[in-house]
Order: sequence, then structure tokens, then C-alpha cells
Amino acid sequence: QLYVSGVLVGGLDSVKELQAKGSLSKELDNLKGNKTPLNAPVSVTPQPSVNLDEYLGKLIKSAPVMLFMKGDPSEPRCGFSAKIVGLLEKEGVTFNSFDILKNEEVRQGLKTFSNWPTYPQLYVNGKLIGGLDIVQEMAEDGDLLEQLGVESLNDRLKKLIESAPVMLFMKGNPMEPRCGFSRTMTQILQDEGIKFSTFDILQDEEVRQGLKTYSNWPTYPQLYVNGKLLGGLDIIKELKEDGELLESIGEQHKL
Repeated sequence: QLYVSGVLVGGLDSVKELQAKGSLSKELDNLKGNKTPLNAPVSVTPQPSVNLDEYLGKLIKSAPVMLFMKGDPSEPRCGFSAKIVGLLEKEGVTFNSFDILKNEEVRQGLKTFSNWPTYPQLYVNGKLIGGLDIVQEMAEDGDLLEQLGVESLNDRLKKLIESAPVMLFMKGNPMEPRCGFSRTMTQILQDEGIKFSTFDILQDEEVRQGLKTYSNWPTYPQLYVNGKLLGGLDIIKELKEDGELLESIGEQHKL
């Protein structure tokens, strides 16, 4: 750890990053002159009524997979953070992140709380998995998702699609559709007496975006029958007009 005039500059990764940007000398000169560091982290202090350990415990458990890193997944602020983000994204791991550069109290406190002195740090269901080296080793040993004990987005989407014989992904719900296409789709299915379940994509952005890629279908609503995509509103309307909708869905799915 490098200190100048009593102020922490950082560890090796921070110094290397400053050097790569060509700002190391200027940063050190500023600190010698007791000026504000160029990359001083923003301190966001937890509410005074909340004990730091209690706050950290809640933060760690705020998502099933939680990554404490420098920067965020779209703009990592160090090479180690960029690498672990790349590994998690490559393996399809769904995770939330916390930028430790924006909260010095969390940055320093988490080292003591978890007895782990460096970043990034990866937690699963509130338990520390480790840093980049451990995650890299797990990835090299095989299925990272399985070893972490978490579900991939594709697995989650598959379960949702197969959660009912006839499954409609829509905006809103049948009682309160949130767009005209979803309203028309539910009306057609109800008029045909078809029993179906729904999922409101407006309540889950991850599902909303992921399902477009999973099924290679860019719009909503989307209707699935026995785990397979039947189509969107245009296809359902065409099937109804041709008198083939009930045949395509199956007589057994009538109310």
C-alpha cells in the first residue's frame, strides 16, 4: 500500500493504472502539496443509525451473487475487476455489483469484515467465494455456475417458459394489460377459452431483455406452448383468422 503525506494512494493495481494513464507523477505531486487527489473516491456513508457491520452484512446479501469491485461492469476501473466481470459474463452468471471507489468506508470495512484484503471480492448467498484468482481457478476446473451453486439466466428462462403448458410473456397482466398488443393477445386467448399463465416482463428487466435473445424474438407479447415459442400477436391473430389457433395450441388446453 502506498501513502503520500498520510493519504492512501492505493496498491499495485492503482499505481499501475495511474502510470498507464500518465497521471502518476501529477497525482503524487498533488498529494505532496496536500491537494485533493485526482481520483479521490466519493465517500457515501451509511445512515448513522446503522452499524457498519450490519450495513455490510445487508449489502453482501442484497443479491444472490454480489461483486465488490472497482468501477462497474460497464466501466471497470482496474484490470482485476475487468477480468472477473469478463469471467462471470462469459459463464452467464447473473450478478449485482458495488463500486468500492464510491464508498471508502465500505472499501476499508469489508476487508476487515470478511478478512480479505484485496478487491474484487465475490459473494454468493452472503458467503465470500474469493477474489479473481479463486474465480479463475474455479472456471478452469469446470462449470463455474455449478461450482458457485447459482442458476444461469438461460436456465431461469427455461423454467419460466415451462412453468405452465401455455405461457404468455406480456406487459402487465390479463386484468391490467400495459400495452395494446398484450391486451389484444389476452383477449384472443380468453375468447378461445384457452387456459394460460402469464409473466409480466415489466417487473423483471433481466427476463425482458434475456428472453429476446433466448428465443430470438425481439418483441412482446410472446406465447409459448409446451415450452416452445408459438409466436407474437401477428402470428396468433393469423392462426385465429385461419381457424387454426386451437389446433396449434391443443384442445387439451381449453378451460
